Amino acid sequence: MTSGREVAPTAITAAARRTSRQPAVNHQRAESRRLLREYHRTRDPAIRARLVDLNADLVRYIARRFANRGEPLEDIEQVGFLGLIQAIERFDPSLQNEFSTFATPTISGEIRRHFRDRSWAVRVPRRLQENYLRAVRAREQLQGELGREPTVPEIGARIGLDADDVLAALEVSPAQHAISLDARPAGAAEEMPDLGERLGQEDEALELVELRDLIEQAMAHLTPREREIMVLRFFDQLPQTEVAKRLGISQMHVSRLQRAALEHMRQEFAEAPV
Repeated sequence: MTSGREVAPTAITAAARRTSRQPAVNHQRAESRRLLREYHRTRDPAIRARLVDLNADLVRYIARRFANRGEPLEDIEQVGFLGLIQAIERFDPSLQNEFSTFATPTISGEIRRHFRDRSWAVRVPRRLQENYLRAVRAREQLQGELGREPTVPEIGARIGLDADDVLAALEVSPAQHAISLDARPAGAAEEMPDLGERLGQEDEALELVELRDLIEQAMAHLTPREREIMVLRFFDQLPQTEVAKRLGISQMHVSRLQRAALEHMRQEFAEAPV
């Protein structure tokens, strides 16, 4: 019979594992402190790269807290490493702060900004995004306090912004969400066209306007019969057989007149001033 409280074998194993890891962790922290002091003095990129390696586990640990938000974990980690580099650049070893304590909010903040920026369908300046979020929170708070919709000056007074800045912030709200061109207006009937079908399209005939004007200038020197044939053939796009039928002449005659008209127009274009 044993006296006192028995310790489970698994607990003993875990404690032994932590004890065996502790010297390595302490060595890593000591190396990180030494390199941070050296980098603060030299700004050597090789030292910074080593500091990134030493603190990679911290970035991965923080990035995992933001997983399952629609972004690949690898992308979140890359953003976290940007935050880590910013922390290394700004860290002051003379203050005797623990680097991990200093770097954690910087890494987390960079990841949060990444998600906030990616949540907007249209990219707007970060200042406007931040003001928009502050204005929305202030409006919700004031609605609860006042029992009514607050005015713009009241929102501005709450968050320390001018009325114009509050309006500018609130006006970016539509940029948060995009509407599919396949969508129909709310309450629209099924047979109504979607948004994409209602958008204006480029008229292909516009490209022919200038060309037609040039052709008409060149055709001014043709005979009436040649002009008529050219209009029917190239503007109305009728085949030679139909042109011949309309004019009451043979298709061969149409072909000869068309060749003669094209030759006259070619000469007219060749002699036209550039």
